[in-house]
Amino acid sequence: MSDPYTILGVARSAGEKDIKSAYRKLAKELHPDRNKDNPKAAERFSEITRAYDLLSDKAKRAVRCA
Repeated sequence: MSDPYTILGVARSAGEKDIKSAYRKLAKELHPDRNKDNPKAAERFSEITRAYDLLSDKAKRAVRCA
């Protein structure tokens, strides 16, 4: 996976609130139900979800993004 901070468009110093906000904004924009005719949106949605899962879990974030 590429840099999860870049995927979500946040700085490395971003707090939990900023990360969550960025994820929600992108999720609304790229959700497959809103982009049924764009297969790349579904791919991108999966990518931002994986990035958010990593950054929202303090233990995973510490290990992966140290």
